[in-house]
Parts: sequence; C-alpha cells; structure tokens
Amino acid sequence: MALAQWTHFPEAPTLREAMTRLFEQSVIPSLAWAGRGVPASVPVDVYAEGDTYVIEAALPGVNPEAVTVSVLGNQVAISGEYPAPPEGRQYLCRERGTGRFERILYLPTELDADQTEARYENGRLRLVVPKAAQAKPRRIRVTEGQGQQAPALAGRTG
Repeated sequence: MALAQWTHFPEAPTLREAMTRLFEQSVIPSLAWAGRGVPASVPVDVYAEGDTYVIEAALPGVNPEAVTVSVLGNQVAISGEYPAPPEGRQYLCRERGTGRFERILYLPTELDADQTEARYENGRLRLVVPKAAQAKPRRIRVTEGQGQQAPALAGRTG
C-alpha cells in the first residue's frame, strides 16, 4: 500500500480571490457564450518581487491598443477585446476566446497607480505595480535618551 504525502500550499488563495474566481468561472462565461462561441478569459500569473507586484497576462492575438489597464486602491483591472475570427469558417475545434474580456485582481496592499509600468510583448502583457508608499514597511529610528517620568506621575510617592 502506497502512502500519499500531504503537502501544505503556502500560497493558497484568499476567500475573496476564490469567490471571485468561482464567480468568473460560473456566471461570466455563461454570459459570454451567448452566440459568440468560446467565452473570453484572461489567464494570469501574479507574484511579489520586492516592493512591487508583477502581473503577467496571456493575451494572444490581442492588439495592445485594444487593452485597458486601470489601478485603483488595491485593485487592478485588465480589459479589452479578442479579435473576432473571420466569417465562414467551419470549426472542428474552437477553444480560443473571442469578444470582450475583463479580469479584476485584488492585491494584498494599496498600489501606486502613477508608477505602474505596462509592457506588451509576444502576446503577453506584463504589469509591474509598486506598492503604495503607505503600504511599504518603514524603519523607525530608535534613539537613545534619558528617560523622563510622565508628568502625571511626577511627585507622586507610593
């Protein structure tokens, strides 16, 4: 008998992320199917790199001018439109999305929209989104000094 070893997944999604993904996979695709073929989706990879988050989105065949990226608070929205296929094709298999798409990501901290960088190359959108200044850890300088009694306790004896 073989034993299966349980492994801990340190990067488990938050409840909000899980519910957003569940909603996107169950409700939004069914709306996209309405007469347009395959529902449009945007697969992404998101990871932290120092004081920034990096988001890589696969957008094959999408013109970069047709993509909109917005950052507000801790939210990044990517939207656009996959091009429509030529008319008259008789598909044997059709898996690539068509039509409008939108993907909203919620990150753990507030973001700096003004410093966000977006690059599109070979069908891949790469966003580098810095954490907002107030979200970054700050080192507090500790100084040495002589202790003083609190004014309310001065002159009070026990």
